[in-house]
Amino acid sequence: MSDREPPRRRVPGPGPAKPPRPRGAVRRQPGPGARPVRRSGGARPPVSRPLRLGSPRPRLRLVSLALTLVLLAFVVRLLQVQAVDASSYTARAEQNRYVVHTLAAERGEITDRNGVALAVSEDAYDITADPTMFGRAQLKISDGPEKAAALLAPILGQDQAALVRKLRPANKNSRYTRLAARQTPQVWKQIKDLKTALTTKSETDHTTVNVLAGVFADPSSQRVYPNGDLAAGILGWVNADGQGGGGIEQELDKQLSGKDGKVRYAQAGGRQVPTAGSTETPAVPGSDVELTIDRDIQWAAQDAISEQVRKSKADRGYVIVQDTRTGQILAMANSPGFDPNDLSKADGDAMGNAAVQDAYEPGSTAKVMSMAAVLERNVATPLTHVVVPNRLHRGDRLFQDDVDHATWNLTLNGVLAKSSNIGTILATGELGKTQPEANKVLYSYLRKFGIGSPTGLGFPGETAGILAPPQKWSTSQQYTIPFGQGFSINAMQAASVYSTIANGGVRVQPTLVRGTKGADGSFAPAPKPEQTRVVSEKTAKSLAQMLESVVDDGQGTGIKARIPGYRVAGKTGTANRVDPVTGRYRGYTSSFAGFAPADNPRITVYCAIQNATSGSYFGGQICAPIYKQVMEFALKTLQVPPTGAKAANLPVDYKP
Repeated sequence: MSDREPPRRRVPGPGPAKPPRPRGAVRRQPGPGARPVRRSGGARPPVSRPLRLGSPRPRLRLVSLALTLVLLAFVVRLLQVQAVDASSYTARAEQNRYVVHTLAAERGEITDRNGVALAVSEDAYDITADPTMFGRAQLKISDGPEKAAALLAPILGQDQAALVRKLRPANKNSRYTRLAARQTPQVWKQIKDLKTALTTKSETDHTTVNVLAGVFADPSSQRVYPNGDLAAGILGWVNADGQGGGGIEQELDKQLSGKDGKVRYAQAGGRQVPTAGSTETPAVPGSDVELTIDRDIQWAAQDAISEQVRKSKADRGYVIVQDTRTGQILAMANSPGFDPNDLSKADGDAMGNAAVQDAYEPGSTAKVMSMAAVLERNVATPLTHVVVPNRLHRGDRLFQDDVDHATWNLTLNGVLAKSSNIGTILATGELGKTQPEANKVLYSYLRKFGIGSPTGLGFPGETAGILAPPQKWSTSQQYTIPFGQGFSINAMQAASVYSTIANGGVRVQPTLVRGTKGADGSFAPAPKPEQTRVVSEKTAKSLAQMLESVVDDGQGTGIKARIPGYRVAGKTGTANRVDPVTGRYRGYTSSFAGFAPADNPRITVYCAIQNATSGSYFGGQICAPIYKQVMEFALKTLQVPPTGAKAANLPVDYKP
């Protein structure tokens, strides 16, 4: 044993109390390699250690992945915009930035044969708008269309609600609407001044919105007729779309209208961007059209027929003046007419050209064709004797002349001079061994004179008239057609018949257009009209002499057509008229046709008046004076001298 005492065992006694351990605190256990706790006689305060964080690498990886995905999405979208869908986005950008406007072609002029303007075009503007510039996104207000319409309605003279509908169309993507067509420069100036005022005010007053920023103007033209209603039936008019709506304007619309151009430019806020450049396809102006009519002769004809229609309280009337040698129409007047400058006041029934659109039974002016067939077939001569009874029974009818008379002993010339229906029936009955044969011969000559066929004018709405084939003629038609009842014609056809006789028996297709002048100033004459021989020159000369008896002989029906110093050939006509409303006979068609000088014809004049209800209704009383008035004016205007030769003075009757 060692003399050293064993160490005493320390028994812990009561020492200072330990503070309670916080709830949830982790009791640290010494790990491997930990420093042994020094034990001493007194308690030591705990030692504070730094907090160790977890590794940041996982979080960095997560953030990097997220950024990579975002960048990848941007790259994919960028590729889609710049590569895959680049063209479509470019097109949309172009659509939003660029605007295209039509450059209206200038419509060609229409002139008379002497170059006097009858229809011209003046500067005008089509007022347009971009509906997308009136929405809330652009104006920052919801009632942009309403406010714009309120400003525009009184200037354009349009209904405000209608303008709102145009400015707020059903198609939200629509970028063009036409608010008004062919407005005067003054109208566009009012709108432009108002736009400028709103823009100026909005720069200082931020509560002001320029609601007219999306309103524009396309240069256009407005059709103007300097002579008002003169020759309106020939000229026609131009509708709101700039297209010919009737007459020559419609017939030659393609030549007159030219070809529109286009201009494309960048815009911002409703204004053109000057530095962005523009592309333009220039418009090609239309050709000028030169007519055959003479403005002065047209005025004389229109004035004369209008006055007589007014005096007679008639439904309507027409006068045609034609050059017998060339077939050119020098005048074609209608009454009533209309003013193509203001169609709002026009009567719809008067807006056509009745001289070629009305079909009516010609009456006794058609007897010259019956006489032409009789002479050409050598059935009779102007001096052949014809006994004309008071009444003539044919078929199921009893025929009579316009005046009640005892038996007349007339020459064939007298039959025409006195306009005898009975004498004409008797003469044409000799055209064949039987009545059906005579009908066929007469029909063939009517067709040669152009009855039942278009005149060749190509005029819109022209009627060819009605002429049934001979096998379909009724019992009464066999005897009424020779004196001008039972078939129908138009006034141009009637005038052409007399021009054919005046031209030595050769029918020249009537024409209204002399030619056209292109944008380069070159003149292209119209094609030469067709010519057809109808009767021999001998027959035509005999007919001219017979027609002189109608005017010059005291027994003739056309003495009011006499013109001092000139030999005049003509024929009266008074026909029962078919009412176009009821389809029954009511009233009369009064007419007179002829040419002068009779022995060297230059001019044909035809006049017809429909349903005269005041005063006389006989053609020799109300149309012969019109013929005289218009013919005298035309002869002087064209400086046609009298021939000085004496008339044939063929006998009208004979002593049995």
